[in-house]
Amino acid sequence: MSFTLVLGGARSGKSRHAEALVARHPAPWAYIATAEGWDDEMRARIAEHRARRDGRWETLDAPLGLPAALAGIGTRPALVDCLTLWLTNLMLGEHDTEAATEALEDALAARGAPTVLVANEVGLGIVPENALARRFRDAAGVLNQRLASRAAHVHFIAAGLPLVLKGEA
Repeated sequence: MSFTLVLGGARSGKSRHAEALVARHPAPWAYIATAEGWDDEMRARIAEHRARRDGRWETLDAPLGLPAALAGIGTRPALVDCLTLWLTNLMLGEHDTEAATEALEDALAARGAPTVLVANEVGLGIVPENALARRFRDAAGVLNQRLASRAAHVHFIAAGLPLVLKGEA
């Protein structure tokens, strides 16, 4: 099954757009969340996202086990929010990002249901001042390119407005 990749900057409207794309399909829907609430600010962001979703959404937390979560939801339409936080979790935990990306690609190829992936486009700003941040920016760019090349649809969100980069709206 094909998938859609939704890219954009922080607070650009990516998640809302991705939710609307998934909601075009019959419920129930799976929301696979990769964020972890390590501090008050992040817990508030997570709560805001959860409050937007009604009972037709089932939330699964998968800060590292994203491929397994996708494999475990069967034929339900799915939203993954977000790949950038998943990559962060992998890198900070010193996991093999190449192996994890290959497992994600395999899980996506095996999906028999609509899937929408959200990721931040982090390479549009200034060059980060430290090596870890530069390594992360580069890894996120490579991950986005790799998945965009396989995606049937790629949307870029800026100021809440979608721009279709690949496929149809």
